[in-house]
Amino acid sequence: MRSLFLLVASLMIVFQSHSQNMSQWRGVNRDGKYNAKGLLKKWPEAGPKLLWHYDALGDGHASATVTDSRVYTGGVDGDQGFIIAFDHSGKQLWKKNYAKEWMDNYDGVRGTPLLNDGLLYIMSGHGELVAMSAENGEKVWSKNMLTEYGGRNLRFGMTENLLIEGDRLFCTPGGEEANVIAVNKKTGELIWKTKAMGEKSAYCSPLLVKRGKRSLLVTHTGGSIIGIDIKNGEMLWNFEHKNQYDIHPNTPLFKDGQLFCFSGYGKGGVMLQLSEDGSAVKELWRNAFVDNQMGGAVLVDGKIYVSGHNNRMWYCVDWKTGKEIYSSKAIAKGNVIFADGMLYCYGDNGEIGLIDIKGDSFNKVSSFRVPMGTKQHWAHLVIHKNRMYVRHGGAFMVYGI
Repeated sequence: MRSLFLLVASLMIVFQSHSQNMSQWRGVNRDGKYNAKGLLKKWPEAGPKLLWHYDALGDGHASATVTDSRVYTGGVDGDQGFIIAFDHSGKQLWKKNYAKEWMDNYDGVRGTPLLNDGLLYIMSGHGELVAMSAENGEKVWSKNMLTEYGGRNLRFGMTENLLIEGDRLFCTPGGEEANVIAVNKKTGELIWKTKAMGEKSAYCSPLLVKRGKRSLLVTHTGGSIIGIDIKNGEMLWNFEHKNQYDIHPNTPLFKDGQLFCFSGYGKGGVMLQLSEDGSAVKELWRNAFVDNQMGGAVLVDGKIYVSGHNNRMWYCVDWKTGKEIYSSKAIAKGNVIFADGMLYCYGDNGEIGLIDIKGDSFNKVSSFRVPMGTKQHWAHLVIHKNRMYVRHGGAFMVYGI
C-alpha cells in the first residue's frame, strides 16, 4: 500500500510539474483548442464577470501565458519591453525588462511569452531572443537574431511565437544563410542552422509535426511553406505560397498527415498531404475565401472554423474537401479559439462572441464589447480552467466563464 501511495504521489508531482512548466501560443498543441470543461453556455447580457484587470501594460499584442499558479504577459515602458507575472488574484509578483521593443508602427510587444521548464522565452521586434527565469524574471541568456545570425528585420518588426521540442528552441531569423535555427534552450548556443529558401521570415509562428519517424518544424517564410527535420535542420520540402506582402502570421493546422496553411490579403488556404515519412508534400485543395490575416483557425469534428480578411465573413469549411459548409457575418473578422464545445471569437471591432456550432450553424449565443484598452484588438484569447484572458492594448482583463 505504501508503495502504491508513493507511486501515485510521484505521478501527481510529475503532472503538476509539467502543468506548471509548459504554456505556449494557442494552447498545448498550438491549435487554438483548450481543455477547459464545465464552462458557461450563455453569458449574462453585459458579458461574463470581470474578475480582475491590469491597465498599465502599454502598447502591444501579446496574449497570456497561464499555469495553475501564475499568469504572464508582455508590455512596454517607453521603448523597453517587459514581462510581468501575476498570481490568479491579480497580484503583481514581478515585472522585468527584457529588451528594446518595436515602436515604429503597431507599437509594442509582438509575441506571447513561451514557458518551458522554468524559463520564459520571448523575441523582441528587433530580433533579441531572450530567456528569463519564470520564478523571478532574471535574464538567463539572450541572442540577437540580426547581429549574430544575419537576420533581416521586417516592415512591422520581427514577430514569432517561439517553439520548443526537447532541449531545442526554434527561431526564424530570416537570414540568407541562417534562415531557421535551433538553439539550446538552456544556454542559447547554436545547435543547427539551415538556409532553407533564404527568404525573410513572415511573422509566422511554427508548428511541430510528427510524421513517420520524423519530427518536422513547419513554418512560412516570405513566399514558401517549408518543412524542416528538427534533428539536423535539413529542409525536406518547400511549397510556394505567396501573397502580395509576404505576411503569413498563422500557425498551420495538422491532422492525420494533412497540413492546412492559410494567410490573408486574398490568398486563402491550401491543404497539403504529407508523405508517409514526411519528406514530401502534395496539394489536395485550395480555398481562396478563407484568407485569415492573423486570427488563426480551429479544427472541430472535421470542420475548419476561420474568418476571412478581404472576405469579411466567418467560414465553416470541410477539412477533407475545402468546400464551404456555411458562412456568417454574426461577428466581425478576428481571432478564434475553442473550448468545451463552443467557439470564442474576438472580432477586430472589440466584440467577443460565444458561438454554438452544434447545429451546423454559426449561432452567436452571447457577446460583449471589451470595455478597456486602446488601438487594435489583435491579441488572441486564452482560456485556462474557468477563466478567459483578454488583452487590448495596455489593458489586461480576466473573466470568469
